[in-house]
Amino acid sequence: MTLGTDLSGRTAVVTGGISGLGRAIAERLALAGATITVVDTVDALARSVLPEGWTSFAADLGSLDSMSHLRSLADSLGSVDIVIANAGLVPPWRGVAALDAAEWQRVMAVNVWGVAATLGAFAGALARTGRGSAVVMASINGYRAHPSQMLYTASKHAVIGVMRSAALELGAAGTRVNALAPGPIATEALVARIATRHAAGGPEVEAALAGMAADTALKRMVTPAQVAATAHWLSSDASAGITGIVVPVEAGLP
Repeated sequence: MTLGTDLSGRTAVVTGGISGLGRAIAERLALAGATITVVDTVDALARSVLPEGWTSFAADLGSLDSMSHLRSLADSLGSVDIVIANAGLVPPWRGVAALDAAEWQRVMAVNVWGVAATLGAFAGALARTGRGSAVVMASINGYRAHPSQMLYTASKHAVIGVMRSAALELGAAGTRVNALAPGPIATEALVARIATRHAAGGPEVEAALAGMAADTALKRMVTPAQVAATAHWLSSDASAGITGIVVPVEAGLP
């Protein structure tokens, strides 16, 4: 590890850590020496085998009691150095005239309340270390918009607001709070959504992904490993002077 990025002896909690970006981030933090606890749904945990030394905690972050439920985990851990509030839902593309109220409520509950509840539940545990770092998962949709993605865009705009408020409040205890804003990543979930859109008349998967890559300055899409590396940096002492910011990880979008 380079100076300031060694996480040996530190405890990290990653929500939505069973798969996708959450899993990539958890693995990166573990490689840097952190002890990992992943928080995910009962179903997700049942389908996965955790690496040796990891622990898990089942929670539905969109539920009304998620903060008190997570606080029981925080109390059992005692102190926590790193919290990655990654859990979230990405709804299907849906035009404004076709918005679904139940879908809206569920996505907002997980994406916005889930992040706020995570920060609230672990505020005390992070403060006990005097050097706590919380990283929330935003998106480029947190500061820009795309057609037929109103719900996701609204939820990620809200996540950035949650982060900025928490950074100002928790900073007095030495806790830093920042956000990651990934661009498009060719995860299984994104490919599946593009395939669904193609079935309804949209572009083929390969063409859509190529178009996303062509839009970037680097002419390639960001990888989960690159997002995880940025999360590691924000979690470490290498970024000790940084709080309340949004870090784009999108290969240079105009």
